[in-house]
Amino acid sequence: MNLTISGHHLEVTPALRSYVTSKIDRISRHFDQVVDVKVLLTVEKQKEKERRQRAECNIHVKGNDLFAQSAHSDLYAAVDELVDKLDRQVGRYKTKRQDHQAEAAKRYLQ
Repeated sequence: MNLTISGHHLEVTPALRSYVTSKIDRISRHFDQVVDVKVLLTVEKQKEKERRQRAECNIHVKGNDLFAQSAHSDLYAAVDELVDKLDRQVGRYKTKRQDHQAEAAKRYLQ
C-alpha cells in the first residue's frame, strides 16, 4: 500500500503523520486490496472557526476509486471522521464485490 500524506497551508508534522498512518491502517486491516492512499490535509482561511480544518482522502482499491472528505474545527477530529467515512465505504465496496451468486450455484451443483 502506497501512502501519501500532504498538507496545504500547513506543515505535516511527524506526530500528525503518524496519527494519520495509524488511522489509515484500520482500513487496510479490513480490506487488504488497497493499492494507493492519498491524504490531503488543508487549513482553510475562513473567518469562521468551525469547519476550518479539512481532510480529504482518495483510495485506489482494486477496480475502483473511493473518495471522502471531512471538515472540523480540530484537524485530528477531521481525520477521525474521515477514516470513519472511508471505513464504511470500504466495507460497502467489499460486500458488493463478493460474488454471492457463485457460491449459491456452487452449493446447488454439489
